[in-house]
Amino acid sequence: MKQKVFFITPPFTQLNTPYPATAYLKGFLNTHQVPVYQTDLGIEVILKLFSKEGLIHLFNSIDNTKILSENSRRIVRLKSEYIKAIDPVISFLHDKNPTLAHLICERNYLPEASRFNHLEDLEWAFGTMGIRDKARHFATLFLEDISDLIIEAIDPHFGFSRYAERLGRSALSFDGMYKALQLTDTYIDSILLSLLKEKLEQEQPTLVAISVPFPGNLYAAFKCGQYIKKHYPTIKVTMGGGYANTELRSVKDQHVFEFVDFITLDDGERALLNLLEYLEGNRSEELLKRTFKLSNNEVVYINGSKDPDFKQKDVGTPDYSDLPLDKYLSVIEIANPMHRLWSDGRWNKLTLAHGCYWGKCTFCDISLDYIKTYEAATATILVDRIEQLIQQTGNNGFHFVDEAAPPALMREVALEIIRRELTVVWWTNIRFEKSFSFDLCRLLAQSGCIAVSGGLEVASDRLLRLIEKGVTVAQVAKVADNFTQSGIMVHAYLMYGFPTQTAQETIDSLEVVRQLFELGVLQSGFWHQFAMTAHSPVGLNPEKYNVIRNTPLDGTFANNDLYHDDPTGCEHELFSEGLKKSLFNYMHGIGFELPLQQWFDFKIPKTIIPKTYIERSIDVSDDKEIKPSSKLIWLGGEIQKRLYSKNKKGKTQAMVELSIASKKEDVFINVKEEIGHWLFDELNEMHVKNKKFRTFELFKSSYELANIGDFEIFWSSFTFAQLRDNGLYVI
Repeated sequence: MKQKVFFITPPFTQLNTPYPATAYLKGFLNTHQVPVYQTDLGIEVILKLFSKEGLIHLFNSIDNTKILSENSRRIVRLKSEYIKAIDPVISFLHDKNPTLAHLICERNYLPEASRFNHLEDLEWAFGTMGIRDKARHFATLFLEDISDLIIEAIDPHFGFSRYAERLGRSALSFDGMYKALQLTDTYIDSILLSLLKEKLEQEQPTLVAISVPFPGNLYAAFKCGQYIKKHYPTIKVTMGGGYANTELRSVKDQHVFEFVDFITLDDGERALLNLLEYLEGNRSEELLKRTFKLSNNEVVYINGSKDPDFKQKDVGTPDYSDLPLDKYLSVIEIANPMHRLWSDGRWNKLTLAHGCYWGKCTFCDISLDYIKTYEAATATILVDRIEQLIQQTGNNGFHFVDEAAPPALMREVALEIIRRELTVVWWTNIRFEKSFSFDLCRLLAQSGCIAVSGGLEVASDRLLRLIEKGVTVAQVAKVADNFTQSGIMVHAYLMYGFPTQTAQETIDSLEVVRQLFELGVLQSGFWHQFAMTAHSPVGLNPEKYNVIRNTPLDGTFANNDLYHDDPTGCEHELFSEGLKKSLFNYMHGIGFELPLQQWFDFKIPKTIIPKTYIERSIDVSDDKEIKPSSKLIWLGGEIQKRLYSKNKKGKTQAMVELSIASKKEDVFINVKEEIGHWLFDELNEMHVKNKKFRTFELFKSSYELANIGDFEIFWSSFTFAQLRDNGLYVI
């Protein structure tokens, strides 16, 4: 029997853009002519709930005998104002009805509850956000006030980007989840399941494939599976995604398979294709790939398939059709610049390469396939996919969701975007490695890169070596400065509590962060406490890092997050509030002059980091590291040359004026005739559209063969600096 697949992303992930897993798999199955439908039940539930009809039903469902906080009682008293405003606000957050921004910003249109209490702390952002962004932030607070009411009065599991997350976190046993699934459907469950029923009746699938990226999607995923098994017993249900890949690699509890028939691990393409062949009767059970199922009342793992996983060039272009791309909500939750990118605007998500090209960080799950198996697509294939997605979605914004985007591939993709004269806006995650020279960062910016995020982690060279990060603090500072000077926003992931980290190292890390923000090298950051995971080198070999693992690796359900003791390190939790408070102020551009002790209510050691440490680090010139194989590329405007003569002290000198057309103004470079002719030919030859690059070695040889002077003098001349400023890149 020919199968029809129905992909589901259960509530909740993001409000502003769909999670890409189902789009990836739909695009792949398109290449195999498998009929597919996909839905994001998260955004569907949100739109049903946050509507005029939804709010009327919500307020009518509140138990009048329940004792509520004053904040919730205030929202209930203002229910008519919330009901009146909800549809216009949702339309505004769809980027429609933009004139509503003026009314929202007057502060007399939206009802306000506790989420609006601290607006004075955010005035620093509103000056740069503009009226529409300010209105979107107010509209987001309006929705969050309603969310607070829902959590208190209707459903304590609710959250915009997660649902019943507690049930999925560190769940060694399935018992808690199983118990919750036996309870009467919650208010949110009822909305979810009514939408699911509509989709099932409409599409009539034979296989429902549920993607579970995070713990906050797990409960709703099982709720969907439970409903399908009860009301549509002939439909098979499979589960996969990031949560399964990390947490469910050793699942044993038979009760799990009351809700799903299969769980597949790692790359879904081949596993799903083999499963479809099995369901169609064209493959035996023992030849499934990376699949859990129930057999004779026992959970078995089957991986007998000899078929290899698909190469990146063969997985197809993600297909976002079926998803309501114009219905996602462009919200501004908080003023952190990088977090704003996550929640604001519609981003096409795409992967440059499978896995991580570095694959050594000891806190990371590098033993798992999604990180350890590195394979990159070519720039041509990737930019083909970019063009197809722009045409399909109408959006030219891209979030490359790599573990760490490879610098060489980023360079080639940037060049291909520029050659094809595409307008693309993109951002990604990186490692702060020295390959990111100033010129490479300028090139990425010219191709449309607006932001990067990367792990500074613990700003201590000793701990960076222990992490095997492959970078130093000084190197991170220089690379971050290169991005910043190129107009690309830089966000740093910051870690505290790595095994053996001392109080001194924690405070020294904070001083490094303070200097990075004070000098404008970083624009955004986020502290998180180290968490030990089962598939990381630290989790697999805790004794090597002087920590004691307290969690056994024999749970019957999820096995990933591990509790541990760090007997040689400091009491890491003590530093949490001070680190986050100081960072909040530094991102506001204030508090740099305060002693670090000011952020903590207990005695801390004095930092031993010199006050000019970061300043000295970023003053190092990239030019000292130019290799013979470095490439010279001309990305500047059209060049014209004009011959003229210059008289000086009775002598006539033949000259060439090179005029370069730039977006802002024409640039004129005047040189001796022989240099001018040589430069004109060289620059046109190495134009990006010609796909011909000069290596530094060949460029130097060409100059010397032309016999037009001393190359070292030319390389450091004002003329060459003008060329570098106006389109000549050395990468």
